[in-house]
Amino acid sequence: MIAAPPRIRDLPPALLLQRFSTASVELDYGAAVVRVGSDLKTFVDHLQHVYGAFSLAEAPFADFHTEVRGGKGLRAYLRPQSRFLIDGIQPFDPFPGNQALPHFEWGVNWCFAQRFNQYVLLHAGSLALADRAVILAAPPGAGKSTLTAAMMLRGFRLLSDEFGVLCPRTGQLWPMLKPLALKNRSIDVIRDYADQAVLGPVYKGTRKGDVAHLAPGEESFDCRHRPARPRLVIFPGFRTGAMLSTRRLPGEEAFARLAFNSFNYGLLGQVSFDAVADVIESCPAFALEYSKLDEAIDAIRELLAESADNASET
Repeated sequence: MIAAPPRIRDLPPALLLQRFSTASVELDYGAAVVRVGSDLKTFVDHLQHVYGAFSLAEAPFADFHTEVRGGKGLRAYLRPQSRFLIDGIQPFDPFPGNQALPHFEWGVNWCFAQRFNQYVLLHAGSLALADRAVILAAPPGAGKSTLTAAMMLRGFRLLSDEFGVLCPRTGQLWPMLKPLALKNRSIDVIRDYADQAVLGPVYKGTRKGDVAHLAPGEESFDCRHRPARPRLVIFPGFRTGAMLSTRRLPGEEAFARLAFNSFNYGLLGQVSFDAVADVIESCPAFALEYSKLDEAIDAIRELLAESADNASET
């Protein structure tokens, strides 16, 4: 019997740093593999914490080749910087050195959004129970990431926080499993919400405010090559003190909201139109307003069960 490869959290830090220094670490997100090189010890330490459930199996192919490096010359010592590189090219300005992990996370997201156009990339969280997927689509500030994190911590399998990776050929959602980026007040909300939440350091004053990353669990990682069929579309909106409410959306409104929340809808044209139209045709869509996470999650479970029952009858 072949032994399972070690998880990143179980490796000695010195060995992990050596692997990163030779750019021989492949992070398997499910739909894509990213090779990473770095000689920044703090970055490697922080990554080991929030990528702990990931394994160090060697992938035969990497979709993206990235590096996280320090500043050059005096920048290595005075006001240290973090530089993100893809294929040896630095696509945007450096970040402060103590923000190397969020810099890497945003850099990888940029790579996906720019270069991963064999899929329709919905700007949405996605989770699943068994193989039944829920799409959570909302503009920034609506509480999407907080609700996605809470659902994972209450037993849903995380597919993605940022990208709903929709295959236009099969209509399935593929995992793009990355740590969930929580911002500002959401950090304390999730820290207090579940004892099993594994949160990385809080990075103060980044370009998107205070940021911390929630580690995906082992179940989600171990199912990273298992797609799920969309069964429910939710447009969540958090409002302090609000009573839980759900409103079924007509197809044309749901289509517009989901399509225009896509990273590459305009680029893919008819392919995107058909893929999103198929989702809306096969999935009920609801606007959900909430103030309590557990109430919202219970409502989503009920709606998902109802959609599954309806699908089995047709």
